[in-house]
Amino acid sequence: MKERLDKFLSEAGVCARSEVPYLIRTGRVFVNKKEACSKSQKIDLSIDLIEVDGKKIEEQKHIYLMMNKCKNYVCSNKDGVHETVFSLLDSSLRTAYFIEHLHLVGRLDIDTEGLLLFTTDGALTHKLISPKSECEKTYFVRLKNRVLESEQVEYIEKFASGIFIRAEANEREHFCKSAKLVWKSFDECELTISEGKYHQVKRMFLSLGNEVVYLKRISIGSLQLDPNLLLGQYRELTQDELERLIASC
Repeated sequence: MKERLDKFLSEAGVCARSEVPYLIRTGRVFVNKKEACSKSQKIDLSIDLIEVDGKKIEEQKHIYLMMNKCKNYVCSNKDGVHETVFSLLDSSLRTAYFIEHLHLVGRLDIDTEGLLLFTTDGALTHKLISPKSECEKTYFVRLKNRVLESEQVEYIEKFASGIFIRAEANEREHFCKSAKLVWKSFDECELTISEGKYHQVKRMFLSLGNEVVYLKRISIGSLQLDPNLLLGQYRELTQDELERLIASC
């Protein structure tokens, strides 16, 4: 299947798409040993040889990263006040290509820790965050107020039935879908939801008169946060993790 030369070079990590015309004008891009004629030139990766500065350019494979996010980092490429999670990545992942294509699959609040996914695969991102997929996400929650066993049953039933959350900031009020709550102690639990509304977990507990004081995402679909990752560390997903994640959402 044919595609544009500028799109290929950008996705291969050579440079930003906007920089391709300059490379062509300066005679640095060759297709089958001939100088490229334009950024929109069509190429077929199954048969064409693409070279830049005499180096063969291979098709860029998608990257999939798992990070154990720490507090006080925002899920954004840029922020004038706080450090961003992208600043925790190695310099090799902050090239022109990755600045343009590497993105987060969903976000976590600045004070929330745990599992973050980075990828260049837009199709996977759409699959995981689409409301239709109802991809489950599990959080470890610590509450301000202790909940006695008799009250814990009531909490479980209310979360299972769906909880109404009031409007917050620019987010409208919402009746949440059924969620699964598992108690670990009088003030600690794990909550599994299949939505991703603004501050949803915090707003759900607040609607029951309690306050979340610590929040950590521990799974997305079948993907579990690697317990060996320290806060701020990351690694690539294994092929098995990726395949099971795709199958679970």
